Amino acid sequence: MEMKKVLIVDDDNDVIEILTRKLQKKYDIYSADSVDNALKIVSLSHIDLIITDLVMPKKNGLELLSEIIENYNHIPVIVISGNATLSMAVEAMKNGAADFIEKPIIDLNLLQIIIEKVLEANYNKYEIKRLQSLLNENFDPGKVIFKSLSIQKALEKVKKIAPVDTTVLVTGETGVGKDLFASTIVENSERKGKRYVTVNCGSIPETLLESMLFGHKKGAFTSAIKDQIGFFEEAHGGTIFLDEITETTPAFQIKLLRVLENKLIRRIGDNHDIPINVRVIAATNKDLAEEVKKGNFREDLYYRLNVIQLYIPPLRDRPEDIQIISEYLMKEFAEKYKKPLVAIAPKTLNLLLKLPWKGNVRELKNVIEHAVVMATHDSLLPDDLPAYLMPNNEEENIMETKSDYGNYTFSDAKDHFEKSYVIQLLIKTKGDVSKAADISEIKRQNLYQKFKKYEIDPDQFRD
Repeated sequence: MEMKKVLIVDDDNDVIEILTRKLQKKYDIYSADSVDNALKIVSLSHIDLIITDLVMPKKNGLELLSEIIENYNHIPVIVISGNATLSMAVEAMKNGAADFIEKPIIDLNLLQIIIEKVLEANYNKYEIKRLQSLLNENFDPGKVIFKSLSIQKALEKVKKIAPVDTTVLVTGETGVGKDLFASTIVENSERKGKRYVTVNCGSIPETLLESMLFGHKKGAFTSAIKDQIGFFEEAHGGTIFLDEITETTPAFQIKLLRVLENKLIRRIGDNHDIPINVRVIAATNKDLAEEVKKGNFREDLYYRLNVIQLYIPPLRDRPEDIQIISEYLMKEFAEKYKKPLVAIAPKTLNLLLKLPWKGNVRELKNVIEHAVVMATHDSLLPDDLPAYLMPNNEEENIMETKSDYGNYTFSDAKDHFEKSYVIQLLIKTKGDVSKAADISEIKRQNLYQKFKKYEIDPDQFRD
Protein backbone atom coordinates (compact mmCIF):
# COMPACT_ATOMS: atom_id res chain seq x y z
CA MET A 1 0.00 0.00 0.00
CA GLU A 2 1.29 3.45 -0.96
CA MET A 3 2.44 5.50 2.03
CA LYS A 4 0.45 8.61 2.90
CA LYS A 5 2.19 11.90 2.12
CA VAL A 6 2.63 14.16 5.16
CA LEU A 7 3.86 17.76 4.85
CA ILE A 8 5.60 19.29 7.89
CA VAL A 9 5.68 23.10 7.93
CA ASP A 10 7.90 24.81 10.51
CA ASP A 11 10.56 27.52 10.47
CA ASP A 12 12.55 25.51 13.04
CA ASN A 13 14.67 22.93 11.19
CA ASP A 14 15.25 20.97 14.41
CA VAL A 15 11.51 20.36 14.74
CA ILE A 16 11.30 19.22 11.12
CA GLU A 17 14.23 16.84 11.64
CA ILE A 18 12.79 15.32 14.84
CA LEU A 19 9.33 14.80 13.34
CA THR A 20 10.77 13.42 10.11
CA ARG A 21 12.90 10.85 11.95
CA LYS A 22 9.85 9.68 13.90
CA LEU A 23 7.38 9.56 11.03
CA GLN A 24 9.41 8.62 7.94
CA LYS A 25 9.09 4.85 8.46
CA LYS A 26 5.32 5.05 8.13
CA TYR A 27 4.77 8.14 5.96
CA ASP A 28 6.25 9.80 2.91
CA ILE A 29 7.52 13.05 4.50
CA TYR A 30 7.70 16.44 2.80
CA SER A 31 8.89 19.59 4.59
CA ALA A 32 8.75 23.36 4.18
CA ASP A 33 10.14 26.23 6.27
CA SER A 34 7.52 28.78 5.20
CA VAL A 35 3.89 29.07 4.14
CA ASP A 36 4.81 30.02 0.57
CA ASN A 37 7.07 26.98 0.16
CA ALA A 38 4.37 24.76 1.68
CA LEU A 39 1.79 25.99 -0.84
CA LYS A 40 4.19 25.28 -3.71
CA ILE A 41 4.59 21.69 -2.52
CA VAL A 42 0.83 21.27 -2.12
CA SER A 43 0.24 22.54 -5.66
CA LEU A 44 2.73 20.04 -7.11
CA SER A 45 2.18 16.94 -4.95
CA HIS A 46 -0.77 14.94 -3.68
CA ILE A 47 -0.42 15.72 0.04
CA ASP A 48 -2.64 13.69 2.41
CA LEU A 49 -2.05 15.65 5.65
CA ILE A 50 -0.32 18.83 6.81
CA ILE A 51 1.32 19.44 10.21
CA THR A 52 2.04 23.14 10.61
CA ASP A 53 3.42 25.47 13.23
CA LEU A 54 1.19 28.45 14.00
CA VAL A 55 3.81 31.12 14.72
CA MET A 56 6.16 31.72 11.77
CA PRO A 57 7.71 34.84 10.20
CA LYS A 58 5.91 36.57 7.33
CA LYS A 59 2.85 34.35 6.94
CA ASN A 60 1.68 32.26 9.90
CA GLY A 61 -0.03 28.91 10.26
CA LEU A 62 -3.50 30.46 10.36
CA GLU A 63 -2.92 31.94 6.91
CA LEU A 64 -1.74 28.56 5.62
CA LEU A 65 -4.82 26.92 7.14
CA SER A 66 -7.05 29.49 5.43
CA GLU A 67 -5.42 28.81 2.04
CA ILE A 68 -5.79 25.05 2.46
CA ILE A 69 -9.45 25.26 3.53
CA GLU A 70 -10.23 27.53 0.57
CA ASN A 71 -8.32 25.72 -2.19
CA TYR A 72 -7.42 22.22 -0.93
CA ASN A 73 -10.12 21.42 1.61
CA HIS A 74 -9.61 17.67 1.15
CA ILE A 75 -6.31 17.96 3.08
CA PRO A 76 -6.66 17.86 6.89
CA VAL A 77 -4.40 20.19 8.89
CA ILE A 78 -2.95 19.56 12.36
CA VAL A 79 -1.57 22.72 14.00
CA ILE A 80 1.29 22.69 16.52
CA SER A 81 2.76 25.56 18.48
CA GLY A 82 4.55 26.50 21.66
CA ASN A 83 4.28 30.25 21.20
CA ALA A 84 0.70 30.61 20.03
CA THR A 85 -1.82 32.29 22.27
CA LEU A 86 -4.88 30.39 23.40
CA SER A 87 -7.00 32.58 21.13
CA MET A 88 -4.91 31.56 18.11
CA ALA A 89 -5.35 27.89 18.95
CA VAL A 90 -9.10 28.36 19.33
CA GLU A 91 -9.25 30.30 16.06
CA ALA A 92 -7.34 27.52 14.29
CA MET A 93 -9.84 24.89 15.48
CA LYS A 94 -12.81 27.11 14.57
CA ASN A 95 -11.37 27.68 11.11
CA GLY A 96 -11.16 23.98 10.35
CA ALA A 97 -7.97 22.57 11.89
CA ALA A 98 -8.32 18.84 12.53
CA ASP A 99 -6.42 19.00 15.85
CA PHE A 100 -4.09 21.15 17.91
CA ILE A 101 -0.92 19.93 19.68
CA GLU A 102 1.14 22.04 22.04
CA LYS A 103 4.93 22.24 21.74
CA PRO A 104 7.21 20.75 22.80
CA ILE A 105 5.83 17.42 21.57
CA ILE A 106 7.21 15.14 24.25
CA ASP A 107 5.32 12.00 23.28
CA LEU A 108 5.88 11.42 19.58
CA ASN A 109 3.82 8.25 19.76
CA LEU A 110 0.84 10.40 20.68
CA LEU A 111 1.46 12.49 17.56
CA GLN A 112 1.37 9.34 15.43
CA ILE A 113 -1.91 8.23 17.06
CA ILE A 114 -3.44 11.65 16.33
CA ILE A 115 -2.22 11.52 12.72
CA GLU A 116 -3.82 8.09 12.26
CA LYS A 117 -7.07 9.33 13.81
CA VAL A 118 -7.17 12.41 11.57
CA LEU A 119 -6.35 10.42 8.41
CA GLU A 120 -9.01 7.84 9.22
CA ALA A 121 -11.66 10.50 9.95
CA ASN A 122 -10.78 12.27 6.70
CA TYR A 123 -10.99 9.02 4.73
CA ASN A 124 -14.41 8.27 6.23
CA LYS A 125 -15.63 11.78 5.42
CA TYR A 126 -14.76 11.56 1.73
CA GLU A 127 -15.65 7.88 1.44
CA ILE A 128 -19.17 8.76 2.61
CA LYS A 129 -19.35 11.55 0.00
CA ARG A 130 -18.08 9.17 -2.70
CA LEU A 131 -20.61 6.51 -1.79
CA GLN A 132 -23.40 9.07 -1.60
CA SER A 133 -22.60 10.29 -5.11
CA LEU A 134 -22.68 6.70 -6.36
CA LEU A 135 -25.92 5.96 -4.55
CA ASN A 136 -27.56 9.10 -5.91
CA GLU A 137 -27.32 7.75 -9.47
CA ASN A 138 -30.76 6.17 -9.98
CA PHE A 139 -30.79 4.57 -6.55
CA ASP A 140 -33.53 4.85 -3.96
CA PRO A 141 -32.44 4.07 -0.35
CA GLY A 142 -36.10 3.93 0.64
CA LYS A 143 -36.65 4.33 4.38
CA VAL A 144 -33.09 3.48 5.39
CA ILE A 145 -32.12 6.44 7.61
CA PHE A 146 -28.40 6.69 8.30
CA LYS A 147 -25.29 8.77 8.76
CA SER A 148 -22.68 6.07 9.39
CA LEU A 149 -20.11 4.84 6.92
CA SER A 150 -21.00 1.20 7.65
CA ILE A 151 -24.58 1.69 6.41
CA GLN A 152 -23.29 3.69 3.43
CA LYS A 153 -21.19 0.66 2.49
CA ALA A 154 -24.13 -1.71 3.01
CA LEU A 155 -26.27 0.43 0.68
CA GLU A 156 -23.50 0.53 -1.90
CA LYS A 157 -23.60 -3.28 -1.85
CA VAL A 158 -27.40 -3.17 -2.18
CA LYS A 159 -27.01 -0.98 -5.26
CA LYS A 160 -24.74 -3.58 -6.85
CA ILE A 161 -26.84 -6.64 -6.05
CA ALA A 162 -30.36 -5.22 -6.54
CA PRO A 163 -30.35 -5.36 -10.37
CA VAL A 164 -28.76 -8.85 -10.42
CA ASP A 165 -31.52 -11.44 -10.15
CA THR A 166 -29.80 -13.69 -7.62
CA THR A 167 -30.53 -15.05 -4.16
CA VAL A 168 -29.49 -12.81 -1.24
CA LEU A 169 -28.92 -13.70 2.41
CA VAL A 170 -29.39 -10.74 4.78
CA THR A 171 -27.75 -11.22 8.18
CA GLY A 172 -27.66 -9.20 11.40
CA GLU A 173 -29.06 -9.08 14.90
CA THR A 174 -32.76 -8.90 15.70
CA GLY A 175 -34.16 -5.44 15.05
CA VAL A 176 -31.41 -4.03 12.78
CA GLY A 177 -33.82 -3.66 9.85
CA LYS A 178 -33.12 -6.69 7.67
CA ASP A 179 -36.64 -6.46 6.23
CA LEU A 180 -36.03 -2.79 5.37
CA PHE A 181 -32.90 -3.65 3.41
CA ALA A 182 -34.73 -6.52 1.68
CA SER A 183 -37.45 -4.11 0.48
CA THR A 184 -34.74 -1.66 -0.64
CA ILE A 185 -33.25 -4.43 -2.79
CA VAL A 186 -36.68 -5.05 -4.31
CA GLU A 187 -37.35 -1.35 -4.96
CA ASN A 188 -34.10 -1.05 -6.90
CA SER A 189 -34.49 -4.27 -8.88
CA GLU A 190 -36.20 -5.10 -12.17
CA ARG A 191 -38.95 -6.73 -10.10
CA LYS A 192 -39.97 -3.39 -8.60
CA GLY A 193 -43.74 -2.97 -8.72
CA LYS A 194 -44.30 -6.70 -8.98
CA ARG A 195 -45.49 -8.96 -6.20
CA TYR A 196 -43.44 -8.85 -3.02
CA VAL A 197 -44.39 -11.41 -0.37
CA THR A 198 -42.82 -11.41 3.10
CA VAL A 199 -42.90 -14.51 5.30
CA ASN A 200 -41.72 -14.80 8.90
CA CYS A 201 -40.82 -18.48 9.06
CA GLY A 202 -40.49 -18.36 12.84
CA SER A 203 -44.09 -17.19 13.35
CA ILE A 204 -45.73 -20.02 11.35
CA PRO A 205 -46.30 -23.38 13.08
CA GLU A 206 -44.12 -26.15 11.67
CA THR A 207 -47.18 -28.14 10.58
CA LEU A 208 -48.50 -25.24 8.48
CA LEU A 209 -45.27 -23.86 6.99
CA GLU A 210 -45.11 -26.18 3.97
CA SER A 211 -48.78 -25.64 3.15
CA MET A 212 -48.53 -21.86 3.45
CA LEU A 213 -45.40 -21.62 1.31
CA PHE A 214 -46.18 -24.23 -1.35
CA GLY A 215 -49.99 -24.48 -1.17
CA HIS A 216 -52.20 -27.60 -1.03
CA LYS A 217 -54.89 -29.45 -2.94
CA LYS A 218 -58.42 -29.97 -1.69
CA GLY A 219 -58.54 -33.04 0.56
CA ALA A 220 -54.76 -33.17 1.14
CA PHE A 221 -55.50 -33.11 4.88
CA THR A 222 -58.56 -32.77 7.13
CA SER A 223 -58.91 -28.98 7.01
CA ALA A 224 -58.02 -28.68 3.29
CA ILE A 225 -61.57 -27.95 2.08
CA LYS A 226 -60.41 -26.26 -1.16
CA ASP A 227 -57.33 -25.77 -3.34
CA GLN A 228 -55.00 -23.17 -1.87
CA ILE A 229 -52.02 -21.49 -3.52
CA GLY A 230 -48.95 -20.83 -1.38
CA PHE A 231 -46.75 -17.79 -0.91
CA PHE A 232 -44.33 -18.90 -3.64
CA GLU A 233 -47.12 -19.02 -6.24
CA GLU A 234 -48.44 -15.71 -4.94
CA ALA A 235 -45.00 -14.16 -5.48
CA HIS A 236 -44.66 -15.52 -9.05
CA GLY A 237 -42.90 -12.92 -11.19
CA GLY A 238 -41.78 -11.02 -8.11
CA THR A 239 -39.84 -11.55 -4.87
CA ILE A 240 -40.33 -13.57 -1.69
CA PHE A 241 -38.63 -12.58 1.57
CA LEU A 242 -38.09 -15.49 3.98
CA ASP A 243 -37.28 -14.02 7.39
CA GLU A 244 -35.92 -16.17 10.24
CA ILE A 245 -34.99 -18.91 7.77
CA THR A 246 -33.12 -20.82 10.50
CA GLU A 247 -36.45 -21.50 12.29
CA THR A 248 -37.34 -24.20 9.74
CA THR A 249 -36.99 -27.99 10.08
CA PRO A 250 -34.48 -30.12 8.13
CA ALA A 251 -37.42 -31.83 6.34
CA PHE A 252 -38.74 -28.48 5.13
CA GLN A 253 -35.23 -27.33 4.20
CA ILE A 254 -34.89 -30.24 1.74
CA LYS A 255 -38.07 -29.11 -0.05
CA LEU A 256 -36.95 -25.48 -0.08
CA LEU A 257 -33.61 -26.53 -1.59
CA ARG A 258 -35.48 -28.29 -4.39
CA VAL A 259 -37.48 -25.14 -5.10
CA LEU A 260 -34.33 -23.00 -5.28
CA GLU A 261 -32.51 -25.46 -7.55
CA ASN A 262 -35.31 -26.43 -9.93
CA LYS A 263 -37.64 -23.41 -9.79
CA LEU A 264 -40.50 -25.82 -9.23
CA ILE A 265 -42.99 -26.21 -6.40
CA ARG A 266 -45.48 -28.95 -5.64
CA ARG A 267 -48.61 -28.32 -3.62
CA ILE A 268 -49.31 -30.77 -0.80
CA GLY A 269 -51.49 -33.56 -2.16
CA ASP A 270 -50.68 -32.80 -5.81
CA ASN A 271 -48.83 -35.01 -8.31
CA HIS A 272 -47.71 -32.20 -10.60
CA ASP A 273 -44.93 -29.63 -10.34
CA ILE A 274 -45.64 -25.95 -10.92
CA PRO A 275 -42.87 -23.77 -12.44
CA ILE A 276 -42.27 -20.50 -10.62
CA ASN A 277 -40.26 -17.37 -11.35
CA VAL A 278 -39.42 -15.91 -7.95
CA ARG A 279 -36.40 -14.12 -6.54
CA VAL A 280 -35.60 -15.28 -3.00
CA ILE A 281 -34.23 -13.04 -0.27
CA ALA A 282 -33.66 -14.84 3.04
CA ALA A 283 -32.71 -13.42 6.43
CA THR A 284 -31.46 -14.66 9.77
CA ASN A 285 -30.26 -13.24 13.08
CA LYS A 286 -28.09 -16.31 13.68
CA ASP A 287 -24.64 -17.31 12.46
CA LEU A 288 -25.74 -19.62 9.67
CA ALA A 289 -22.33 -21.25 9.27
CA GLU A 290 -22.39 -22.08 12.98
CA GLU A 291 -25.92 -23.51 12.67
CA VAL A 292 -24.62 -25.80 9.90
CA LYS A 293 -21.82 -27.03 12.18
CA LYS A 294 -24.36 -27.76 14.93
CA GLY A 295 -26.48 -29.76 12.51
CA ASN A 296 -29.42 -27.34 12.77
CA PHE A 297 -29.27 -26.23 9.14
CA ARG A 298 -28.54 -28.11 5.93
CA GLU A 299 -25.15 -27.29 4.44
CA ASP A 300 -26.36 -27.58 0.83
CA LEU A 301 -29.19 -25.11 1.49
CA TYR A 302 -26.78 -22.77 3.24
CA TYR A 303 -24.61 -22.56 0.11
CA ARG A 304 -27.69 -22.16 -2.09
CA LEU A 305 -28.97 -19.23 -0.02
CA ASN A 306 -25.60 -17.62 0.65
CA VAL A 307 -24.90 -16.61 -2.96
CA ILE A 308 -24.53 -13.02 -1.82
CA GLN A 309 -24.53 -12.06 1.85
CA LEU A 310 -25.52 -8.61 3.11
CA TYR A 311 -24.55 -7.93 6.74
CA ILE A 312 -26.34 -5.16 8.65
CA PRO A 313 -24.27 -3.94 11.67
CA PRO A 314 -25.96 -3.47 15.08
CA LEU A 315 -26.97 0.00 16.22
CA ARG A 316 -24.43 0.05 19.08
CA ASP A 317 -21.62 -0.13 16.48
CA ARG A 318 -22.92 2.94 14.65
CA PRO A 319 -23.96 5.46 17.34
CA GLU A 320 -23.75 8.30 14.82
CA ASP A 321 -27.05 6.96 13.39
CA ILE A 322 -28.96 7.23 16.68
CA GLN A 323 -29.77 10.95 16.51
CA ILE A 324 -30.80 11.03 12.84
CA ILE A 325 -33.01 7.92 13.21
CA SER A 326 -34.55 9.31 16.40
CA GLU A 327 -35.40 12.63 14.74
CA TYR A 328 -36.97 10.83 11.76
CA LEU A 329 -39.07 8.65 14.10
CA MET A 330 -40.11 11.65 16.22
CA LYS A 331 -41.53 13.34 13.15
CA GLU A 332 -43.31 10.14 12.11
CA PHE A 333 -44.92 9.58 15.51
CA ALA A 334 -45.76 13.25 15.99
CA GLU A 335 -47.82 13.06 12.79
CA LYS A 336 -49.37 9.71 13.78
CA TYR A 337 -50.49 10.88 17.23
CA LYS A 338 -51.18 14.50 16.19
CA LYS A 339 -48.62 15.80 18.67
CA PRO A 340 -46.46 18.93 18.21
CA LEU A 341 -43.02 18.21 16.77
CA VAL A 342 -40.41 18.58 19.53
CA ALA A 343 -36.61 18.42 19.78
CA ILE A 344 -34.44 15.95 21.69
CA ALA A 345 -33.05 17.53 24.86
CA PRO A 346 -29.23 17.18 25.11
CA LYS A 347 -29.57 15.08 28.30
CA THR A 348 -31.93 12.71 26.52
CA LEU A 349 -29.63 12.37 23.52
CA ASN A 350 -26.68 11.65 25.80
CA LEU A 351 -28.71 8.91 27.46
CA LEU A 352 -29.71 7.41 24.10
CA LEU A 353 -26.06 7.34 23.03
CA LYS A 354 -25.09 5.41 26.17
CA LEU A 355 -27.67 2.63 25.84
CA PRO A 356 -26.62 -0.83 24.58
CA TRP A 357 -29.62 -1.16 22.20
CA LYS A 358 -29.87 -4.93 22.38
CA GLY A 359 -33.06 -4.64 20.32
CA ASN A 360 -31.34 -2.32 17.82
CA VAL A 361 -33.43 0.04 15.64
CA ARG A 362 -36.65 -1.79 16.55
CA GLU A 363 -36.05 -1.03 20.23
CA LEU A 364 -35.15 2.60 19.45
CA LYS A 365 -38.41 2.91 17.49
CA ASN A 366 -40.42 1.69 20.48
CA VAL A 367 -38.54 4.02 22.83
CA ILE A 368 -39.15 7.09 20.63
CA GLU A 369 -42.82 6.22 20.15
CA HIS A 370 -43.25 6.00 23.93
CA ALA A 371 -41.37 9.28 24.44
CA VAL A 372 -43.42 11.19 21.85
CA VAL A 373 -46.67 9.99 23.39
CA MET A 374 -45.52 10.92 26.91
CA ALA A 375 -43.88 14.27 26.09
CA THR A 376 -45.60 17.35 27.50
CA HIS A 377 -42.80 19.88 26.93
CA ASP A 378 -41.16 21.44 23.88
CA SER A 379 -38.43 18.78 23.97
CA LEU A 380 -38.08 15.08 24.78
CA LEU A 381 -36.80 14.71 28.34
CA PRO A 382 -35.26 11.64 30.01
CA ASP A 383 -38.48 11.25 32.04
CA ASP A 384 -40.39 10.72 28.78
CA LEU A 385 -38.42 7.55 28.04
CA PRO A 386 -39.63 4.09 29.15
CA ALA A 387 -38.95 3.34 32.81
CA TYR A 388 -36.88 0.23 32.06
CA LEU A 389 -34.14 2.42 30.61
CA MET A 390 -33.63 4.07 34.01
CA PRO A 391 -33.72 1.60 36.95
CA ASN A 392 -35.43 3.05 40.02
CA ASN A 393 -32.57 2.69 42.47
CA GLU A 394 -28.84 2.30 42.68
CA GLU A 395 -29.11 -1.25 44.04
CA GLU A 396 -30.84 -2.38 40.84
CA ASN A 397 -28.00 -0.87 38.82
CA ILE A 398 -25.41 -2.67 40.94
CA MET A 399 -27.21 -6.02 40.66
CA GLU A 400 -27.56 -5.62 36.89
CA THR A 401 -23.86 -4.85 36.58
CA LYS A 402 -22.92 -7.85 38.70
CA SER A 403 -25.16 -10.06 36.63
CA ASP A 404 -23.72 -8.80 33.36
CA TYR A 405 -20.09 -9.07 34.42
CA GLY A 406 -20.63 -12.57 35.74
CA ASN A 407 -20.91 -13.70 32.12
CA TYR A 408 -17.42 -12.39 31.21
CA THR A 409 -13.88 -13.52 31.84
CA PHE A 410 -11.97 -11.11 34.11
CA SER A 411 -10.07 -9.71 31.11
CA ASP A 412 -13.25 -9.17 29.07
CA ALA A 413 -15.06 -7.64 32.04
CA LYS A 414 -12.19 -5.21 32.53
CA ASP A 415 -12.29 -4.20 28.85
CA HIS A 416 -16.08 -3.90 28.98
CA PHE A 417 -15.90 -1.55 31.97
CA GLU A 418 -13.02 0.48 30.53
CA LYS A 419 -14.79 1.04 27.20
CA SER A 420 -18.03 2.02 28.96
CA TYR A 421 -16.10 4.37 31.28
CA VAL A 422 -14.31 6.11 28.40
CA ILE A 423 -17.58 6.59 26.47
CA GLN A 424 -19.26 8.10 29.53
CA LEU A 425 -16.28 10.43 29.98
CA LEU A 426 -16.65 11.67 26.40
CA ILE A 427 -20.40 12.12 26.79
CA LYS A 428 -19.85 14.14 29.99
CA THR A 429 -17.14 16.32 28.42
CA LYS A 430 -18.83 16.52 24.99
CA GLY A 431 -15.76 15.04 23.35
CA ASP A 432 -13.23 17.36 25.02
CA VAL A 433 -10.25 15.03 25.44
CA SER A 434 -8.34 17.42 27.69
CA LYS A 435 -11.27 17.67 30.13
CA ALA A 436 -11.69 13.90 30.01
CA ALA A 437 -8.00 13.52 30.88
CA ASP A 438 -8.35 15.93 33.83
CA ILE A 439 -11.44 14.19 35.24
CA SER A 440 -10.07 10.67 34.85
CA GLU A 441 -6.46 11.54 35.72
CA ILE A 442 -5.45 9.54 32.64
CA LYS A 443 -2.77 11.09 30.45
CA ARG A 444 -4.11 12.48 27.18
CA GLN A 445 -1.89 10.19 25.10
CA ASN A 446 -3.10 7.17 27.06
CA LEU A 447 -6.70 8.16 26.36
CA TYR A 448 -5.97 8.24 22.63
CA GLN A 449 -4.52 4.76 22.92
CA LYS A 450 -7.79 3.62 24.51
CA PHE A 451 -9.76 5.35 21.74
CA LYS A 452 -7.80 3.35 19.19
CA LYS A 453 -8.14 0.09 21.14
CA TYR A 454 -11.91 0.36 21.45
CA GLU A 455 -12.47 2.13 18.10
CA ILE A 456 -13.96 5.22 19.74
CA ASP A 457 -14.02 8.55 17.89
CA PRO A 458 -14.24 11.49 20.34
CA ASP A 459 -15.48 13.76 17.52
CA GLN A 460 -18.88 12.05 17.50
CA PHE A 461 -19.51 13.27 21.07
CA ARG A 462 -18.81 16.92 20.25
CA ASP A 463 -21.63 19.43 19.72
